[in-house]
Amino acid sequence: MKRIHLIGIGGVGMAGLAVLLKARGHDVSGCDLAATPRTRWLERLGINVSVGHDASHVKGVDEVIVTPAVSADEPERRAASRMRLRGDVLAEIVSEADSIAVCGSHGKTTTATWTAKLLQALGEDPSWAIGGETGSFPVAGIGRGPLVVEADESDGTLSRYRAGLLVVTNCEYDHPDHFKTKADYVACYDAARRQARDVIESESLAPLPELSVALDPLPPHNRRNARAAAEVALRRGHSAADIAAVLPSIVAELPDRRFQRLSEGVYTDYAHHPTEMRCAVQMARQACRGRLRVLFQPHRYSRTKALLADFPSALEAADETVLCPTYPAFEQPVEGGDIADIYAVCRAAGMNVRLARSCEEAWTHAVRTARPGDVTLVLGAGDIVSKLHELPPRRIWIGGGFNTWKTDLDLGIEYRKTEGPAARSGSSLGIPWMVGIPGTVGGWVKMNAGAFGHSISEVVARVKVDGSWIAASGCGFAYRHSNLKGEIQDVEWDEEKLAAARTQGSAADYLARRRKFPPGTFGSVFKNPPGDYAGRLLEEVGAKEMRVGGAYVWEGHANVVVRGEDATSSDFLALVRLMRNRVFFRLGVMLEPEVTGIL
Repeated sequence: MKRIHLIGIGGVGMAGLAVLLKARGHDVSGCDLAATPRTRWLERLGINVSVGHDASHVKGVDEVIVTPAVSADEPERRAASRMRLRGDVLAEIVSEADSIAVCGSHGKTTTATWTAKLLQALGEDPSWAIGGETGSFPVAGIGRGPLVVEADESDGTLSRYRAGLLVVTNCEYDHPDHFKTKADYVACYDAARRQARDVIESESLAPLPELSVALDPLPPHNRRNARAAAEVALRRGHSAADIAAVLPSIVAELPDRRFQRLSEGVYTDYAHHPTEMRCAVQMARQACRGRLRVLFQPHRYSRTKALLADFPSALEAADETVLCPTYPAFEQPVEGGDIADIYAVCRAAGMNVRLARSCEEAWTHAVRTARPGDVTLVLGAGDIVSKLHELPPRRIWIGGGFNTWKTDLDLGIEYRKTEGPAARSGSSLGIPWMVGIPGTVGGWVKMNAGAFGHSISEVVARVKVDGSWIAASGCGFAYRHSNLKGEIQDVEWDEEKLAAARTQGSAADYLARRRKFPPGTFGSVFKNPPGDYAGRLLEEVGAKEMRVGGAYVWEGHANVVVRGEDATSSDFLALVRLMRNRVFFRLGVMLEPEVTGIL
């Protein structure tokens, strides 16, 4: 018996492994960032679970088990004397047991679940460890019969499996964070095939007429999954007639987050690879009597970049797609892996697509625009389902629209233009170095607008906000920034400084030095970083060639975006994200937007 500690024990894969290790007689413990229904379930099984990370958890432990998602900085990981990957340990257990390992790019959770449940229904007593739950069927269970596992290829440990029976649902390139080429990915599967005593290739199985009653109503991908589960039972000696008698009840329930109904007209699916997404969208289309809206949270930057060209065809059957920020897992951002990259290719394909700054924004829009008969499909393997909260309505004061980005999602935002003294044009102040700058007095002050090395805060004495006067020293003025919230109603000037500013040069001279912006411009997008110019950095990385939908970078200045005739707010948001990303990944400078609310 060993003392074994699992870091991140609340994850589906780690929880299942913990149950298997305990059944083999080991003293098992674990920890995770928070208590969950799954960690409480483990505790009821006699497994000690700690909340949080601490080096004391591994004191006296023989072995520590981790996944690649566990940071090298975690205290337990740094303190561990012997550490192993979850995939290696599970491969070892599978290789020693009467085992059925289900692998594949898609469908392995469903196939493994149906296999274990089918064998139970046929009178066997399997053990299992599967990366998903199905109603009252947990991620793991212990029996006296064969071991059914979902074999994960993501970290390459599938190549170490020596399964009694290997089920391969399909093999389509994925996990580019680990497999740098498709050949590497296929080689991992080939190794598992060679080492298995028997192999079932799901996609090559012939139909069985005896099973048609159970299989024909299923969508094609689940028909293949169920046929593979039935093939396992056939190879274990069960008759087609016995399988046909119980199979309809088995396939009537999918694992959680596999086209799971959350509420009337709302479904969720774990799909995050384009092939899986296409299947889920097709299922939703069949269930939809009105409009089909998809909320999609991409999973990992590397997958987004590697499979970018395939996302439009996966989503094209939706009437509207709302993209949410990428769920990173343990990855750092990479150029080409942003939601703005998916948005750009979908927009180029002519799709109705919008960009959300959060999952909550996407959900709020879906709720507020839903009509009877509509279906909302929530896609992604990250935390999108836990973030389906409707944002409260709110009001945003704008000073003539100056430097305020307005979303094209319905978020219940009331944009109200101030009507007090601060609503008058900023040009009425007659300051030469501010000539040509659009907006109102209130807009100028809120964003501390300026030009030619000057800022409007130089002449402000105090500001009236929501009925209260605030001295200039308390406004938090900085470069193109203030801490002022609410409605700016009036501004009191330092008359001496204002008079001096009005004499600092000729308005005509300043106007001659300004570039003439084209119609539809949003003005300068990014603030100048210390000691440099945003326009210079953007030009260096070729931003003038960039365009998303109807929004494009002006050829006369790389820090100016122009709104074309068919431009949307999401076009602008996506383009700005791509501009910022290009500068960051190529020059290492993170530009800060000058436009309020854009990022």
